[in-house]
Amino acid sequence: MSLAARGSLRARGQPSCNGIFCRMVCLPRSIIGGFSRVMGRRNQYQPPNLQLQHPQLQQPLVVPEEWAFLASFEQQYGTSHPFFYASSFMQALKIAEDEHQLMFMYLHSPEHPFTPSFSSGTLCSELAIQFLDTNFVCWGAIADRGEGLQMASTLQPASFPFCAVIAPAAGNSIAVLQQIEGPIDPAELVEILQRTMEEQGSAFGGARGREEEQMRARIKEEERIRARAKEEEKLRADRQLREEQDAAYFAALQIDQEKEMLRNARAQKTVEASNQPNYGKLRQMQTEKQLGKPRQASSNREVRYKETTAQEKDTQFTQILIRFPSGERREQSFSSADKILSIYRYIDSLGLPGIGNYRLISSFPRRVYSVDQMGMTLKDAGLHPRASLFVELL
Repeated sequence: MSLAARGSLRARGQPSCNGIFCRMVCLPRSIIGGFSRVMGRRNQYQPPNLQLQHPQLQQPLVVPEEWAFLASFEQQYGTSHPFFYASSFMQALKIAEDEHQLMFMYLHSPEHPFTPSFSSGTLCSELAIQFLDTNFVCWGAIADRGEGLQMASTLQPASFPFCAVIAPAAGNSIAVLQQIEGPIDPAELVEILQRTMEEQGSAFGGARGREEEQMRARIKEEERIRARAKEEEKLRADRQLREEQDAAYFAALQIDQEKEMLRNARAQKTVEASNQPNYGKLRQMQTEKQLGKPRQASSNREVRYKETTAQEKDTQFTQILIRFPSGERREQSFSSADKILSIYRYIDSLGLPGIGNYRLISSFPRRVYSVDQMGMTLKDAGLHPRASLFVELL
């Protein structure tokens, strides 16, 4: 069809979209409700008995409706043509919508005098094949049977060959953005299709942009929900770990206290048994000592009271229970702002035999506090308000 012929189509009173021929068409129920049993690309499946046979031996062909157009077209014009989906009209339209492309529809009329020249010279040209395969979802049908007849009755072409550019619309309708009737050369066909794509891009690209924006918003919201859930899970894990650490600390402390009480009781019995004959003398010496140094005892009690009061007031103290390889245990208070180095200095100040090179290890969770961690504060190291450490000899 020439450009003048296309102008005559617009002059017939059809509505326009951005200056291009456009009309809304309501599809018949038979088209909407029809679903193909076979859909695939060319050369994936060939209907049986499509090879030409001797006229006397040739049997009537039974070709599925979806393959009727391709079988007829390729039998006469070969397999070099644009890729046409062997599917129902609605399936091809859905594919075009999913791929954000327009549909190129071709109604093939084998008996029309203009059909051979258009099919072989225009539709099967390399220019038309490359442009259509790149930019459109193509669908074809025979104009006098099946869905081809129904679309011909709906669109009512004035002449053949008949081509149309289709876009999905709301409800049971389609938007016919452009239709081409009669013979046309490849360059003019590509020019019409190119201009249709350019001028209809803004009209039919808005919905695609809104869909992509909504998709991005959904993805962003899902990521935010996942990040919040991950943070809450981390908080729960940290809280559970702290509770387990506290439970382990108190359990170890209780065991140590019980052992200490048992050792003190045994030592007291031993002292009482060995000093029973000298009880009177010891009592006299103790009395003299108490009477001779009343002021010093009073001063010592005052110092201990002040130290105890200061510890009670300081809520940032950290209780550290230290276990030695010999089984001995020591408990010491540190400020939460003290560094790991303070614990090492405290252990060194004890002067315990056999304690040379060593490192500190927490048992639950297992963590090594060595030279690299000596500059960390007890609070930053996760040892506040209380922790249990083991001295491991190197």
